[in-house]
Amino acid sequence: MTRFETPQVAIVGAGEAGRGWAALAVAAGWPVTIYDADSELLAPAADAIAERVIALIRLRRAEVSVAEDALNLMKVGRSLLQAVSDADWIIEAVPEDLAVKQKALQLAEQVARQSAILTSSASRLKPSALVARLERPARFLVTHPITPVELTPLVEVVPGPTTDPACVEDIRFWLSMLGRSPIVVQHEIPGLISERLIAAVWRECIQLVLDGVLDVEDVDRAVSVGPALAWATTGPHLDRHLAAGEWSVDVFMGNLMGTYEEIWKTLAEWKQLDPEDQKRFARLIDKAYSRYLPELREARHARLVRLLEALRE
Repeated sequence: MTRFETPQVAIVGAGEAGRGWAALAVAAGWPVTIYDADSELLAPAADAIAERVIALIRLRRAEVSVAEDALNLMKVGRSLLQAVSDADWIIEAVPEDLAVKQKALQLAEQVARQSAILTSSASRLKPSALVARLERPARFLVTHPITPVELTPLVEVVPGPTTDPACVEDIRFWLSMLGRSPIVVQHEIPGLISERLIAAVWRECIQLVLDGVLDVEDVDRAVSVGPALAWATTGPHLDRHLAAGEWSVDVFMGNLMGTYEEIWKTLAEWKQLDPEDQKRFARLIDKAYSRYLPELREARHARLVRLLEALRE
């Protein structure tokens, strides 16, 4: 097949990421088969995928007839061979454990077509480690989504050391067909881009709470309707460029750096959160939100959809 044709998708792993990938592909009308070595996960996974597809329809992120037809045709693989043997794109979504992922990838490759592209949803593991047991590492790369997978557009594409560039382009095109916004990471680094950005900002957010500067809800509010709102429309670099106004970027940064350098000196620098602070912080988050989690999750999804619609304009 060519990249311009709709691929047959097989998803190996019926957990959170696998269900999100399946809902996304089904909602687009793509043929999907899902498989998990733990057969007891498959029935609840199929139900959860259906619920997510229905939610996407309700949120106007999918066409009713297209999504319902694909949902009716979605298959649950009784074996790995049955699930992946005809697939063009095999998405590994098993738990984040190197040995578990290596084995899942190896077994999938053994029963897949040679032309199939194999991707992993890994968030912390490097492609160079994941390919250790593969015979065709050129057909492998990481595609790391952000949860909720079926709603959040960003997908980080991380080729391995020997990944065929044509496979990268195929995956980028397929992700674009699914309404995703793929970015290609040029070389391996510890943690993926979104994880590193979240880690940097969240550490300071944690410290502000632990120091009693703001409570949990006010920190979340400061981020969500402050820099996160601006960055959603521009990203941090364009935001600073626009803020420069009539000044050149060089002049603006020269004036601004002194301010930020003073702030950087006071930011949290710890590499590991003290166990007692971790427990205290967890209690504060739990106190702030635990009573309303179902409602908050639904509201988060609805707001995310409205924001994505606005960003399309």
